[in-house]
Amino acid sequence: MTAIPGLWAVIPAGGSGTRLWPISRRHSPKFLHDLTGSGQSLLRETWDRLSPLVGDRILVVTGAAHEDAVRRQLPMLGYDAVVAEPSPRDSMPAIGLAAAILERRDPEAVLGSFAADHVVGDTEAFHRAVTEATGLARRGELVTIGVEPTEPSTAFGYIKVGEALGAEDAPSARRVEEFVEKPDRQTATSYLETGEYRWNAGMFVVGATTLLELLAVNHADMVDSLRIIAADPRRMRDLWPSLQKIAIDHAVAEPAAAAGRVAVVPASFGWDDVGDFASLTRLVTESTALPGITAIGPEDDIIAIDSTAMVATGGRLVALIGVDDLVVVDTQDALLITRPDRAQDVKKVVEMLTAQNRTELT
Repeated sequence: MTAIPGLWAVIPAGGSGTRLWPISRRHSPKFLHDLTGSGQSLLRETWDRLSPLVGDRILVVTGAAHEDAVRRQLPMLGYDAVVAEPSPRDSMPAIGLAAAILERRDPEAVLGSFAADHVVGDTEAFHRAVTEATGLARRGELVTIGVEPTEPSTAFGYIKVGEALGAEDAPSARRVEEFVEKPDRQTATSYLETGEYRWNAGMFVVGATTLLELLAVNHADMVDSLRIIAADPRRMRDLWPSLQKIAIDHAVAEPAAAAGRVAVVPASFGWDDVGDFASLTRLVTESTALPGITAIGPEDDIIAIDSTAMVATGGRLVALIGVDDLVVVDTQDALLITRPDRAQDVKKVVEMLTAQNRTELT
C-alpha cells in the first residue's frame, strides 16, 4: 500500500470503556489492552492499520492521564504527534483540535479520524474505502465510512444512504440522507430489510479547514478557541474547560447531512468497536484446549468442566463446572460474572461505584 499524499490520520484515544469493566478502567482504558489475542493493544493495531496509508503523518489525541502510556506503546511517534487533553470533552473538541493543528501545518491537509479502540478484519478493504473517501474529501465533502451491517445491532448508530454520487475515483460513494441514533431491535431489523442503512462507525475523512468551517456554522466560539490553542498550546489550560462537551456526530455530521454536505463510502471489512463483552465474545477465538471457552489471558489459569464461557483471567485460577453462557472477568481487585445478553448493563456497575465514591475501582 502506497501512502496517500496529504492524508493525516487522527486517532482519538479517549473514553473509559465502562461496558468492559473491570478490564477497562479510567487509568487503563480498553485501547491500551490486547483484547483480541493478537499480541498487540487495540491502539497499536490501529497504528499498524493506518501507517501504510499515511506514513508518519499521525496525530494521537488522548487524555493527559494516558499520554505516557500512549507514548510507550507508540515510541515511533514524534513528541508533537501526541496531543494531551486536560479533561475529556467528547469527540468534537478532540478531533477539532487536531484539525486546527493540521491546518497550521498544511493548509491542504485531509484528516481521517479513526478511533483507537476499533477492530478491523480486512485491512485491504479498509484501505480501499479510505482511499475513496480521501478523493471525495479533497473536493470539499465531509465523508464517513458506512459499515455493512451483519446483524440488526442495537449497539450502533446508523447512516441512511441516498443517491449515488457518480464519482469516478469513488464509485461506491453515496449521499448521506441522515444519521440516526441507536435503534431498538425492531427498528434495527427494519433498517436491514430496506438495504438503505449502514452502521455508523464514527470514521470521518475531511479537509482540516473544511471540518472547522462546518463546525463554525453552529459552534464558531469553539473554532476560535481551537485555533488559538493550536497557535499557542499554553492557552490549552484556560480555554479547554470552556469548550462544550459534544460528539462530532451532533456538532457537525448531523447538521451537515441535513444540508447535503456529507458523503458515505459503504464498505465491508469486518468491523467492531469492542463496545462490550458480547462483542468481545464474538471476536476472540474459541480455545482449542478448552472447548466452549474463549479466553483472554493464560489458558493455564482456567479449568472448565462441561461449561461454556468467555473468561478473562487476572493471575488466579478460575474453575467452571456445569455453567453455560457466562462472562467471567477476574482482576486483582474485582470479579465480574454476567451473561453476554446483559453486557450493556456492565456500565451500571461503574455508575454505582461512582455514586458510592469508590472511584479507585473505576
